[in-house]
Amino acid sequence: MSQQKAFQKYKQTSVTSASREKLLLMLYEGAIKFIKKAVIACETKDIAGRGYNIGKAYDIIMELNNTLNFEVGGELARNLERLYTFMTDELTKANATGQVQHLHTVLKLIETLNDGWVQAIEGLKKNKTEATGSEK
Repeated sequence: MSQQKAFQKYKQTSVTSASREKLLLMLYEGAIKFIKKAVIACETKDIAGRGYNIGKAYDIIMELNNTLNFEVGGELARNLERLYTFMTDELTKANATGQVQHLHTVLKLIETLNDGWVQAIEGLKKNKTEATGSEK
């Protein structure tokens, strides 16, 4: 098996075996990665690279939006939906105009959300560990 095929198999296994929390963080990390690549593409006038990376980030944010549970999440889910819609609008503007400030706006928001989710998940893990009295 080639190294590339082995790496693809590893990535597939890591996604299919990840917890919901880990998948959420993987989506945020992917969006951050593609937005950063899109910024570079905008700055270097790489139109194809800009479109590709913005498209990937857009797809990830749409997936985050599509997985919102309004029954459980209530107002938080509605606020996230509005934020995700704003971000996809900004990505569309960045793709259409090549103006990098739209990407910087989305990057700041998505990094802030990612940091919040990381803290929330760590807090849940800590509470769970304390409740069970075990260390993992």
